[in-house]
Amino acid sequence: MWTIDDSVNLYGVDGWGNGYFSINGRGNLAVSPRKDAGEKIDVMEVVDRISQSEMASFPILFRFPQILEDRLKEINGAFLASMEELEYQGGYRLVFPMKVNQRKEVVEYIVRGGKDLNVGLEVGTKAELLAALSLGLDPDALIICNGYKDQDYLKLALKFGEANNIVIVIDIFEEIFDLLRCSGELGAKPRLGLRTKLFSRGSGRWEESGGELSKFGLSTAEILESIRILSEKGMVDCLKMLHFHIGSQITDIRKIKVAMNEAARIYAKVRKVAEVEYFNVGGGLGVDYDGSKTPTPASANYTLQEYSNDVVYTLQRTCDEEEVSCPTIVSESGRAIAAYHSFLAFKVIGKKNSKDGFEVTPTEDDPVQIEDMRQALENMDLENYAEFYHDALHYREELFDAFNLGNIGLEERSKGDLLFWKVCQKAASFAKADENDSEEFESLKKLLSKKYIGNFSLFQSVPDMWGVQQIFPTMPLHRLDEEPTVKGTIADITCDSDGEIRSFAGENSDFLALHELEAGEDYFLGTFLLGAYQDTLGDFHNLLGCVNEVHITVVDGSWRISKIVRGDACEKLLRFFNYDPEERLGEMISRCCLGEAEREKAMEAIRTALGEYSYFKNRYLGA
Repeated sequence: MWTIDDSVNLYGVDGWGNGYFSINGRGNLAVSPRKDAGEKIDVMEVVDRISQSEMASFPILFRFPQILEDRLKEINGAFLASMEELEYQGGYRLVFPMKVNQRKEVVEYIVRGGKDLNVGLEVGTKAELLAALSLGLDPDALIICNGYKDQDYLKLALKFGEANNIVIVIDIFEEIFDLLRCSGELGAKPRLGLRTKLFSRGSGRWEESGGELSKFGLSTAEILESIRILSEKGMVDCLKMLHFHIGSQITDIRKIKVAMNEAARIYAKVRKVAEVEYFNVGGGLGVDYDGSKTPTPASANYTLQEYSNDVVYTLQRTCDEEEVSCPTIVSESGRAIAAYHSFLAFKVIGKKNSKDGFEVTPTEDDPVQIEDMRQALENMDLENYAEFYHDALHYREELFDAFNLGNIGLEERSKGDLLFWKVCQKAASFAKADENDSEEFESLKKLLSKKYIGNFSLFQSVPDMWGVQQIFPTMPLHRLDEEPTVKGTIADITCDSDGEIRSFAGENSDFLALHELEAGEDYFLGTFLLGAYQDTLGDFHNLLGCVNEVHITVVDGSWRISKIVRGDACEKLLRFFNYDPEERLGEMISRCCLGEAEREKAMEAIRTALGEYSYFKNRYLGA
């Protein structure tokens, strides 16, 4: 008998959910926005209320602002615990890099949720700096300016530096000359940082962000020359931060240890000539997307506490050895802050690669291969299934050759297809019972797998799954107390073969275990851990735009919908790409031979369509 624990293990929820996601006794996905508070939200209760009230159409991106707040407290708490245990003499400051998610609502939730922790922001462009300045940060909260900078960017940071705790980090050596020039013109004294280019590299998909070929950072020689220039100008006291970054989603803790050793030693040497206040370890704190806790690209082989322990211990030891003061540690763990707080919920609207509903009625006039295929199907058992499967492959090939030569018709080919499908299903069943995991029968599983069609766009909502083959957990939102009997992949509604989820977290990474679709009943799936990067990297493939958002919070033990953000309507998308839809479509209608009443109806239909959500609105499953 299938149990909820079986679903937990199958989909790996305990591994990637990090305490925020679980399965409840009703067989539905549950969310714990504050995981230590014991409050759980039944996702299907939310789905049902939205569906019944028609307040928003699916697909919907669910956001849980309290998860963001919880993540800030957990990361801050881990570093404070490490510092207390190791008697670290410096402080700690948490900073959110806006490039991870620039959505105003998300950054506002982080600023509000991190107010007591004095959480700051990292920016990489003029636009991000302007956005950060508009959010009303406390004057003491850090705003760290990274990235390449022109004079406009530098002047903007300098002008607002007196009223805000802005640190301008030099990412390429030439910037120091522009900075000194702008500083002199404005009469503003900057707070500076230097980004060091380490020899050490990270691990995972973004390991080339670090090392000698890194896009950013100064060599040792450039750091020394920068300090010399600042000393010559009487501005060495402006140097407040040493910064390094070895890549996003670092999967192996050993790489972090090695990089910390190198960076801590550089800090200690610099600290002897400049009173550097902050040691910025950058980002890279990994998220375990597949729950495997391994150094693979979709996972990480360490915990948050192990990470903070290594950072604090290494810096403390090095400072003691070099007899310099311990700095305030700054981390920019944006992915670890934001990833968990949102997931996409979408309906399955159909399926492909399924021949289960078709029957075969052989006749005396059928080719001999069809009769041979039928005999193979009837006589197959645990002892001979491999032999009959091989025979069926041969019969199918002969039928295809006969069809291509014009010797049989479409009906005979169809019978052969259906019989071969049934032979494959039966052979796969026997192979499973026989525990036959050979390459041949693993390929057969792929042949038999189904494609469920989801009402969403992979390119818009989960772009890293397409762009860098990142795994994001995907699973049903309900019926998790039932055994899923279908193995398949998830295709989106774009006209692109790349628009398909083919890699999954859990026991089998090649297929997702799914339930049989029931006529007239909605089937909901979710893709999780989408809060980092996915919101702003998505594109408008096939003019499918941003999805509806529903923000959910827990208040006094009960959940409520705190905000709904409408997704893109067709008109907005068309105008974004410089179409003038109503005018042009109106001209097209005027050329049609229609009466005045018919023209008005046609224009009204166009106006209605322009205002519609760009995704499917109605169920597409058969009755």
